[in-house]
Amino acid sequence: MEKSPTSNVKSVFRRFSLFRKSDGHIKKKQSIRSLKTFKSEDKDEKVTPETFEFKTTEIPLKPCSDSQIKDYIQTDMLKEAYLNLLSLELKLKPSALVEGESHSDLVNKEKDLNLLYGALMDKMSVIVRNSSALPSCNKELLVYVATIILEEEKRQGERGAMQGWRDAWRDAVLNGVRDTLKKVPLDSREQNASWLPVHLGLLGNAVVEHLGKVKTELLSSYPADFNVFETYVSCHREAIGEHLKSLLEKVTELKDYYALLDFIIHSYPSDLQGHQRALIMEEDLNKIKTSYCHCQKEDFKLKLENFIILETEVWKKKKSPEITEDGFRSSKIDKDICQLIASYAGNLEKIDENLGKSVVSSCLEELNPFYTRFEKEFSQHTVSLLTSDLLDCCLWVEYHITYINSFSSLKENLQCYKESCSAQVEKLEKEVDGLTQRLRQTLMDHFKSEVKPYMDGMMTKKWLKTDEDFKEVISIVENYSGLCKSMRAPSVQIFVNDVHYYVAKEYVSQLMKKKYSCKKPKNEDAAIKLKEQWNELRKLFVEMGSSLKWLYPLGNYLSDIIGMETEKNIKDLLHPLVSNYPDISKKQLSAVLSFRDNGLSLEKHNVINHFTVLKREAGNTNHEHSFFTDIE
Repeated sequence: MEKSPTSNVKSVFRRFSLFRKSDGHIKKKQSIRSLKTFKSEDKDEKVTPETFEFKTTEIPLKPCSDSQIKDYIQTDMLKEAYLNLLSLELKLKPSALVEGESHSDLVNKEKDLNLLYGALMDKMSVIVRNSSALPSCNKELLVYVATIILEEEKRQGERGAMQGWRDAWRDAVLNGVRDTLKKVPLDSREQNASWLPVHLGLLGNAVVEHLGKVKTELLSSYPADFNVFETYVSCHREAIGEHLKSLLEKVTELKDYYALLDFIIHSYPSDLQGHQRALIMEEDLNKIKTSYCHCQKEDFKLKLENFIILETEVWKKKKSPEITEDGFRSSKIDKDICQLIASYAGNLEKIDENLGKSVVSSCLEELNPFYTRFEKEFSQHTVSLLTSDLLDCCLWVEYHITYINSFSSLKENLQCYKESCSAQVEKLEKEVDGLTQRLRQTLMDHFKSEVKPYMDGMMTKKWLKTDEDFKEVISIVENYSGLCKSMRAPSVQIFVNDVHYYVAKEYVSQLMKKKYSCKKPKNEDAAIKLKEQWNELRKLFVEMGSSLKWLYPLGNYLSDIIGMETEKNIKDLLHPLVSNYPDISKKQLSAVLSFRDNGLSLEKHNVINHFTVLKREAGNTNHEHSFFTDIE
């Protein structure tokens, strides 16, 4: 038996709960201060619109024309439009077809019906999209939208049922959110140097405000299973992610990259509303991090160059280096570098620990070429001081001591990064050690150039008569001794030892050059003078803190040999000399003997032979110290 039109209408309405109004159960609107304010609705809190009851007769037995349905849709009369679409659909059921209608007529009518449903879907999307412009929205229209969507979802799978109603709704929500974000003010870099932090702050406030209004003004228009608030949160994430990618194209400065990262990772937490999905994709976040690292590296490199420029001004103006409270000469360059690296790392501590490590590692690597650039500039700008007066020469020495101190301090202060960046710190240590060693060597070379002319005047007839040259040597050493007091350990110990070793070596080497030969009784005078001068040097280097105590007996050994009355007694003095300084050669001992007396004698020959025996007995035993090997 054929079903009546009335039974068909009842079939359509069997699951139809169209046109509900809601008084909802929404909590009183609260003030919202941060994005974290928004939490999921309590599970027992339901927002269920009140159902409208319609009689089956409200579906027109004869639908109005297609043009009239279109007019209903265009004028937001969703109820009338949908009821007439249902009526039109009933007419297309096989039981309702007019006798004699062709299959092509049926296809065309179904096509027209689908177009009308498409128009209805588009209109509903516009309504949902515009509802984001809170509070100016018609909440009753949203009730109609939600109920039509639910009813159409129940009919999925039926012949001719249109797909994608829920997807279209979410797309409309997303587009509405995009419209909201576009209204957030965005200055250009030229208009405002803080354009990005300001914009991101406004963007965050806009999200807070918009989600707050969604919670208080839109939830009551939808059934609970729409998950309206969660959907808006998700759409905000998607829209903001898109927006941030477009902003990234405009970012060029380090502070703006930082503001972007801070907003993504910190200001807009990924756990908002239980949504673990990141604000932007990991790949895009990594691009921002990479760009940040590159920008930070360039920023650090530029600031390092500025540090050199500041130091250059000091050299040009011949400013004396500062002296710290503990009496050491110091430049601010090491503190500035450490503070700069610490600021980079500190800024990222709350954002991304791994990114912080990458930034520190990058800084440490950039310091290596910086040392080379600094050393080159320092040498070029200070070399002229050596051709000027004594004060400028002293200033040149002070500058070297200053940077030996500063870079040694830098090395110590960067040890805090050794655990996280061990390879970079170890390489840095080698570079700093190389730089400070070269600075010390340059200082040492200058000391040698000052002392050597006076050393060359030793062990001559003039030397025996006057102390002029020796006093000059003492004066120079004392001058450096005073300057060395402002040099930090361990560099000062190394430098003092180098000075001590060089003075001792140059002093003794004058005996080997056969410039003068003392004949009795002048050899006794020479021995006395040598011992006095050696002891004066010893006293001076003790005061300076030299650790080369093994050098102290040498002068006495040599003076005793030179001052010995008879040559045969010299043999008794050879054992302690060879024991303590086994690298002394036969040629060098012969030179000392010639200084005492260059005449040939059997006793001198016996001394040399005895020396040879002692050397043979000593063998090739490695000795802790080497001295005579370095004397030409």
